[in-house]
Amino acid sequence: MWIPILLLAVGFVLLIKGGDWFVDGASGIARRFHLPEILIGATVVSIGTTLPEVMVSAGAAMQGSGSIAYGNAIGSIICNTALIAALTIAIKPGVAARKSLVLPVAFFFGAAIIYCLSAYVLGEFSRLIGIILLAVFAVYMVSTVLRMKKTAASLDTVAIEEQSGVSVSEAALESASGEDHVVESMEQGTKDSLLKDIFLLIVGAVLIAFGADFLVDNAIIIAENLGVSEKVIGLTIVALGTSLPELVTAITSLAKGHGSLSLGNIIGANLFNLVLVSGAAVTINPFAVPVSAYIGGINASLVLDIPVMLTVMLILTVPTMIKQKLSRWQGILLLGIYAAFCALQFII
Repeated sequence: MWIPILLLAVGFVLLIKGGDWFVDGASGIARRFHLPEILIGATVVSIGTTLPEVMVSAGAAMQGSGSIAYGNAIGSIICNTALIAALTIAIKPGVAARKSLVLPVAFFFGAAIIYCLSAYVLGEFSRLIGIILLAVFAVYMVSTVLRMKKTAASLDTVAIEEQSGVSVSEAALESASGEDHVVESMEQGTKDSLLKDIFLLIVGAVLIAFGADFLVDNAIIIAENLGVSEKVIGLTIVALGTSLPELVTAITSLAKGHGSLSLGNIIGANLFNLVLVSGAAVTINPFAVPVSAYIGGINASLVLDIPVMLTVMLILTVPTMIKQKLSRWQGILLLGIYAAFCALQFII
């Protein structure tokens, strides 16, 4: 029994240190390219923190455990939103620019429509649906990168003009006249710092992935010994375990004063759970909508799991985009929903 406990402790240490380095690297890249932290959070950070979900769901799909992959994706979205984001908001509400939220939120609900059509109309997730979801992921990444480049270019132009008091063309003529060695020195320093940030980002992501893996594996063993069903394990224990990177990132971001990075990470991770995690699992091994319980004679997944997933995302995003800020009541309400959801999973 001491071995699982030891592995759990090692997992926590890896998660904490990995989260620390990961946030430092991500925020450093955002500052270096003058990019909004919420955009970095919705792309680079989200991919890193979603790695555990991808590995767990893909592995489950290859072993024919579609219920684990299905429950992990939906459960992680609910956990990310109603627990992790909720805690962050309840502790320290912050501002959120509408223009930075529009793209990831629109893609999430667009992907959710595809997901719901598969679940409610087809009753299964075919390989074609998996390919479509992966295509949505690719389009989102391309769209976001193009938007980042546009944002960075416009901010660089403004920064040069504000600092020099002259236009960009004038600044270019002036810089061309001399001091080339100073520019080269600054560029080298920037390059070195960028490499350091990238290194922290990659190493942090690896530590987070291994830490989450240790925790999830031991949690599943314990749950199976207690006779908990596969779908419930996916919706609760696996979902919470694979969402630990988001939790660590959220707490670390909050402590370091990067609240926007945390919000972007949550929304981006939720999108990736639908299009990347689910897309990869379904493409590897298509499966029907799992059934572990019924509510009123209907599959509990269709009347509880998916509706809760959509509800918590609406509560998080719609008021925030309207008011361009997060409110403490959102966090409290989401935490209440999460507690009720988890309790129902073990009752029904």
